[in-house]
Amino acid sequence: KSAIQAIEITRKRCWQYNWVLEFDIKGLFDNIDHDLLMRAVEKHTQTDWVKLYIKRWLKAPFQTKEGIRERTSGTPQGGVISPVLANLFLHYTFDKWMAIHHPNNPFARYADDAVIHCKTEEEAKKILESLDKRMRECKLELHSDKTKIVYCKDAARKEEHENISFDFLGYTFRPRLSKNRWGKHFVNFTPAISNKSKKSIRQKVREWKLQLKAEKELIDLSNMFNPVIQGWINYYGKFYKSEMYPSLRHINKALIMWVRRKYKRLARHKKKAEHFVGRIAKQNPKLFKHWDLGIKPTAE
Repeated sequence: KSAIQAIEITRKRCWQYNWVLEFDIKGLFDNIDHDLLMRAVEKHTQTDWVKLYIKRWLKAPFQTKEGIRERTSGTPQGGVISPVLANLFLHYTFDKWMAIHHPNNPFARYADDAVIHCKTEEEAKKILESLDKRMRECKLELHSDKTKIVYCKDAARKEEHENISFDFLGYTFRPRLSKNRWGKHFVNFTPAISNKSKKSIRQKVREWKLQLKAEKELIDLSNMFNPVIQGWINYYGKFYKSEMYPSLRHINKALIMWVRRKYKRLARHKKKAEHFVGRIAKQNPKLFKHWDLGIKPTAE
């Protein structure tokens, strides 16, 4: 299942279930127990060389500032196989266990990001207790700061509770003002791009260092960065699109800086530079993917 499908189904379930248990495993990749992991691997393969290579790979020592260290638990960071093994481990530690012990509580898990839906706060507390015990049995630990019980507050669910929002797969789920098909506003519990994701988009745009690419033409920049911009729009624009717009405006700011570096006559004139880019955007709205959405600098 894609991440977008996981968000879609979680959104629907938040309307059906009043409570969500959001949990986070402390340093999953660093703490997976090797023997337990190999037991999970052996459920899927009996091929000796596969098992041997996975064992060797898990135990491969790693270089630190203090020298070479033996690895006794965890999977090597950055290795392509790490997420696969972690996923396999959680399949038995969590997914299968949930199906047996809490069959009436739907959940969504994507790598180590997971949420469980509950009917009542009591039920959520019980599941949290039981999950905590399960993780300890599997030699893992829940992250106490990042694990919380959330009330899905909206127009119909008006109780007051401490936590009324949670993050999942780069989205924040919380009560938001929505419009129904008759144009009337109501409060809906729904996802939109999270602050963390907004920040990471701004960070990425900064890393492009457009102001140092004055030798390039606009079409070059559009070819270089459009695929990334389109990716953001596809992912974060699926739900409550307008929440993403301010992040995309950062691209315009970067383009204005680029123009001021490229053309001496605009170097000292921020407003003129903005209108200059704005006019180009007006004439060629398809040049950048976010311009196509109408997120352009002002032309006048």
